[in-house]
Amino acid sequence: MGKASRRSRQSASGQRAATPAPAPFVSRPFEGLTGETDWVALREILPAATATVRVTGDAVPEGAAGTATIATVLPLAWPGLHRTDGQVLVATQSGSSTGDASRDLAQVLLATLAAEPGSPVTSTPQATAETPRLQDVLDPSAPFEVTVHEGFDFWVEDVTDLDEEGRASLERANAVAVPTRPLSGVTSAYWCRIGERTHLRWVLPQDEDRATDALARLHAAHDSGLGEGTRLLGAFRACGLLVPVWDLDPTREAADYEDEAAAWLKRYDQALAATEPLTAEERRARSGLLSRQVTLR
Repeated sequence: MGKASRRSRQSASGQRAATPAPAPFVSRPFEGLTGETDWVALREILPAATATVRVTGDAVPEGAAGTATIATVLPLAWPGLHRTDGQVLVATQSGSSTGDASRDLAQVLLATLAAEPGSPVTSTPQATAETPRLQDVLDPSAPFEVTVHEGFDFWVEDVTDLDEEGRASLERANAVAVPTRPLSGVTSAYWCRIGERTHLRWVLPQDEDRATDALARLHAAHDSGLGEGTRLLGAFRACGLLVPVWDLDPTREAADYEDEAAAWLKRYDQALAATEPLTAEERRARSGLLSRQVTLR
């Protein structure tokens, strides 16, 4: 019994040693990628958008396509789709099974590249510490440019090829897509219309705590708005970054705010550069902002 018990313990110990460690938590999963703020926007705030990436590295399946399309969502909440035309699509908003969204998405990307054309990827094994991250499989020299779509027609090669049921499903999805427009002249700032109200959501590139301090300085100085008829509502915390949200004048369109956004960015950069401690009024403003922050995870 003693030897058998020792063999059993040794076998269990060997099995544990062979099990990969869980993927570690990463607070800023997209840090180091080209276009970190737009990766966060795709994952957290954009309804229908895509961007193209170039894949590279030893982990990429042999003979796989050299590019892939990163999307917000795919039909039936699929994590990935290898279309019959060879195009590979990966959804950023299909959920995350670990504390590292970069590793989870890389797992889906590699599985979708390896899938047969015409096949969706409906699930993947949970990523581990040994799973490559996006930073390991994407070409850092390739640009990352987001295209915002009015609907989800990008799901298919040709909408006219859909049967009646497929067209009806696509029409239903398009009907609930929130109208969204990027602002020119600044990075990762997106105007949207929700019902009768319009908002601006802007993913800032600095660490969320540093960005909150700068925002508090502006708010205390009554300088956090984007012009007449606007007000700062609060902010999201998303993937380690801060996403301020403004209420806008619903009679104005996205392009009408481009000058105000450029001016606000200059004020924000000045607030970031400040080195003196927050004043009492700025600390109160910071506390108010923190009380209205919502964490997106």
